[in-house]
Amino acid sequence: MPIRYHFELHETIATIIADQNEDIRIACQGLADARHNIEQYILKDSFFKTSFEPIPVNTTSGIINRMADAAEKAGVGPMASVAGAIATYALQNVIREGGKFCMIDNGGDIALVADREVTIGLFSGESPLSGRYGFVVGPTSGIYGICTSSATVGPSISLGIADSVTVFSPDPILADAVATSVCNDLTPDDHSSLERVPEGIDGIFAVFGDKSVIWGEIPRIIQANVNESLITAGGTCSYGR
Repeated sequence: MPIRYHFELHETIATIIADQNEDIRIACQGLADARHNIEQYILKDSFFKTSFEPIPVNTTSGIINRMADAAEKAGVGPMASVAGAIATYALQNVIREGGKFCMIDNGGDIALVADREVTIGLFSGESPLSGRYGFVVGPTSGIYGICTSSATVGPSISLGIADSVTVFSPDPILADAVATSVCNDLTPDDHSSLERVPEGIDGIFAVFGDKSVIWGEIPRIIQANVNESLITAGGTCSYGR
């Protein structure tokens, strides 16, 4: 039976699911280390934290460079990818130590590696579609990302109107940035933002009330009863087995 662990450190509120206690420990340390690296860079460049536009960075830090690269591709500020970046950094450490099954849900932005199928539940606030469907993901050959942005749920800043925009990609950092970008601009009647989706994104599933918009290839959708008590605080996507 997989272990579920709740992690909190300042603004980072995450849920970790893994088979082994050691994988949980490694993931927790990775989350803390990733936050520290980002915080240290912000002390040198405060604009990195506040910019809504891509900005150049000058550092050897891998996590900072990947956030800046994702921001450039998505046309958003680098902190738009912070949750996905922190989750990815921690998951990389788990995999490096031999972990085969681990999911890190950082406030609705999920990075996972899975040697089995898992169901990712859809949570879209007050939408009638929320809690009724799930995406079947895995097994994966490496890290995979399912990242969600919302204009109606959670504390994150959004300039759009979508109840949820969920992005699927082997790169959770890019998925997080693109989820923000698409959620800012996509409407049920205007899909022009989907023409600007960068390479590296598999698919997008967006919810507006009782309507949905699908772009690209998304995982198989099934009916599911999402247990909303399992949703990580601040998140817009939950998961179950």
